[in-house]
Amino acid sequence: MPEYNIQMVDLKGQYTKIKEQVDKAIFSVIDSTAFIKGPEVKAFKEELENYLKVKYVIPCGNGTDALQIALMALGLKSGDEVITANFTFAATVEVIGLLNLTPVFVDVDKATFNINVEALEKAITPKTKAIIPVHLFGQCANMEAVMNIAKKHHLFVIEDTAQAIGADYTFSNGDIKKAGTIGDIGTTSFFPSKNLGCYGDGGALFTNDDELGKRLEAIVNHGMYQRYYHDEIGVNSRLDSIQAAILRVKLPHLDSYSAARKKAATYYNNAFADIDQIETPVIDQQSTHVFHQYTLKLNGVDRDELVLFLQEKGIPAMVYYPVPLHQQKAYVRPEFKDENYPITMELCKSVISLPMHTELDDEQLKYITESVKEFFK
Repeated sequence: MPEYNIQMVDLKGQYTKIKEQVDKAIFSVIDSTAFIKGPEVKAFKEELENYLKVKYVIPCGNGTDALQIALMALGLKSGDEVITANFTFAATVEVIGLLNLTPVFVDVDKATFNINVEALEKAITPKTKAIIPVHLFGQCANMEAVMNIAKKHHLFVIEDTAQAIGADYTFSNGDIKKAGTIGDIGTTSFFPSKNLGCYGDGGALFTNDDELGKRLEAIVNHGMYQRYYHDEIGVNSRLDSIQAAILRVKLPHLDSYSAARKKAATYYNNAFADIDQIETPVIDQQSTHVFHQYTLKLNGVDRDELVLFLQEKGIPAMVYYPVPLHQQKAYVRPEFKDENYPITMELCKSVISLPMHTELDDEQLKYITESVKEFFK
């Protein structure tokens, strides 16, 4: 077996290429001792605002906090309903429960795995106050339709952009916006494995709304608009200066990182084009895909056998996600029935994600794809 040391995410390889800049940035913060709300945080905030072409970026402690803070800023009340996709990571919904709001799950689109807009509109009730579309695996949900539905029903939209920072969404009139800058509030995570990841926890919120921007900035810092004057119930959720310094080094590379991921995805797509049991990722015409994950859908295949086969060849593979949210013990409710989520149920049984990161080279990709093809012979 070739010694390729293949990983799902190669953070060490990526770090090695920018080591000198990263090390210098970290030690600069240590030397300054401005660890909290230091100049690096302010500089990163401004640079990300410029990259996203958004009025406000509010850095915070992590992506889950970002979702919670976004909901807090909207002034929702106990029992208000928030609609989101059933096929996603639990962070999207756990903040709804933490704030004593009511989660409502809808099925996803068979092609893109993002929120199904027809199911979304059918799920709206008089208690519905917000929608959280998740830009899953690296491409935007159908935001034009989501925004039209939200406008029609007077709902807030919070974009969960943890997996799709850097993706572009094109509206039917030709306008192009970055993922996370379309709804009322966008949120993201800088968890190390994300497309723009720091070396610990980190997150951010985005908005073009002046009032929301100021409120979000207060909530992340104990509800203070002015120091020691607490006008909101807030939280302590700040991006520390060392993480901001690392993100400042990595942000200029984000588009090239996305390009490297797309190149790897194209290699995979071409290699698997003739295998009937594999459905490669469908790219929505309105969104670019930055491939946070490269996720295949298997047809008539024992997924566990494929995972084991690849593991024996030194190739990691993951299942995102094996259990739908409505079946998770924390979120089970009588009204959430399996038959309401046929696509989600199918995906949880059939998806598999292959290694995807910026450091994949042709040799590794050839070994991975030939190993997968060997399984299907």
